[in-house]
Amino acid sequence: MIHKILNDKPTKLLLFLSSFFVANALIAECIGGKLFSLEKVFGFIPKPFTLFGEQGLTITLTCGVLLWPLEFIMTDIVNEYFGPRAVKRISYIAVGLICYAFLMFYLAMKVPADTGFWINSGKNAGVPDMEAAFDNIFGQSMWIIFASLIAFLTSQFVDVYIFHKIKKVTGHKYVWLRATGSTVVSQLVDSFIVLFIAFKIGKDWSYQRVLAICMVNYAYKFTMAIILTPLIYIIEKSIEKYLGIELSNKLKHSAMNKSEE
Repeated sequence: MIHKILNDKPTKLLLFLSSFFVANALIAECIGGKLFSLEKVFGFIPKPFTLFGEQGLTITLTCGVLLWPLEFIMTDIVNEYFGPRAVKRISYIAVGLICYAFLMFYLAMKVPADTGFWINSGKNAGVPDMEAAFDNIFGQSMWIIFASLIAFLTSQFVDVYIFHKIKKVTGHKYVWLRATGSTVVSQLVDSFIVLFIAFKIGKDWSYQRVLAICMVNYAYKFTMAIILTPLIYIIEKSIEKYLGIELSNKLKHSAMNKSEE
């Protein structure tokens, strides 16, 4: 029986998509502590601007945003073929494993460090204290961790809801509309919740600062959602080729019917 399950193409597809989804979410959380200048990525000198009365803004983003657009694409693909229950289930798994990872990071920071070779081993690379570097990289603020997890789950559920609302109207046509439409709304929810919890509640930022930085982050996410829309079609074509058109359509119909239960 186990061989039949492991050789079942839809099962293998869901396993692959789920593994990529969870790994992507975990990696995004781990690299989210680094900020980068989007202007410098494209060779421009950052020019500060004002938004909602907040001055000195530049397009400075967390490295986590490099992966989150792919996460929402995976959400839409799983939604399309396996329905909202599958999206919710893998979202819960992702959150559980992220919590587990941060618990392990915490334990790793608390165990006594080697004060012989390791602690000073990065001096030549400009890192005089390896333990301090390790703790700063993996010891993210609890407010940020909590905020990112709440934002992740909420935005996933918003994405699922809007995706299937649009699909009820369009049927199996206009993949770009339901995929992009659900993503641009859920990304806005994700951006605002993270900043509101982590910095409004956690650090008492003003609402205008939260909104200004939220819109800067959202502008990037919105743009990426539009740019990556063709990727949805490429992935769907690959899945159709793997499953066959008949089985692919059967899964889509089943996913749509389950969303209406």
